[in-house]
Amino acid sequence: MLKTVEISTADVLNQVKFACQLPDLIEGFLIRQIIRETAVQEGIGVQPDELQAAADQIRFLNQLQRADETHRWLTKHWLSIDEFESLAEANVLSTKLARHLFHDQVAPYFMEHRLEHDQANIYEILLEDPDLALELFYSLKEEETTFHEVAQDHIIDVDLRRTGGYQGFVTRSMLRPELSAAIFAAQPPQLLKPIITAKGVHLIYVEAVHTSSLDDQTHAQILSNLFWNWLQEKLQAIKPVLT
Repeated sequence: MLKTVEISTADVLNQVKFACQLPDLIEGFLIRQIIRETAVQEGIGVQPDELQAAADQIRFLNQLQRADETHRWLTKHWLSIDEFESLAEANVLSTKLARHLFHDQVAPYFMEHRLEHDQANIYEILLEDPDLALELFYSLKEEETTFHEVAQDHIIDVDLRRTGGYQGFVTRSMLRPELSAAIFAAQPPQLLKPIITAKGVHLIYVEAVHTSSLDDQTHAQILSNLFWNWLQEKLQAIKPVLT
């Protein structure tokens, strides 16, 4: 038999405080309030079909395929049907408001910052001796050895050595200026001559360079960033007071 335990709103608030989650929850509340008030000011509303699509999206993301699964999920999160609809409505308002405020700013922003979105796929070995780096460079150029073999011999980090010095996709902002200039000027696949920085001597193999374009994913990311920055500015002008 289940034991019933009564929990007051004050008990919940205290637990939230003890878990140090109150600042995040307050920020979330304020963000919803900012979005709701601004949407009203801008004449933005939610149509029934938009609300239904948002509700379906929530169910999809939480793998709620049947009515009983949705019911259990609502019970677990202490949500009523009306509150579930309010959650879906808030998601729609957020999306529509972001597009309303910043859709026309995405393309100009991208053009101004497009180099920041370029990516390169690289392998790297960091050495201390410039002469050794140059010797290894010429050995690689003459195909006397492979980059993976050099990595096995000269990389200390176990995980990095196992992947042959693979760094994955990097952006310009992730790199030192002298590395960024050489990497993004490369004609992949290309082994770069050793580059000396304050960290050491970099032996880099550029596998690919991807020049950014304003595709759907990049558009959505820029729109999200612009909207989030706007929300943060709005939050800075608010001093929350618990009553």
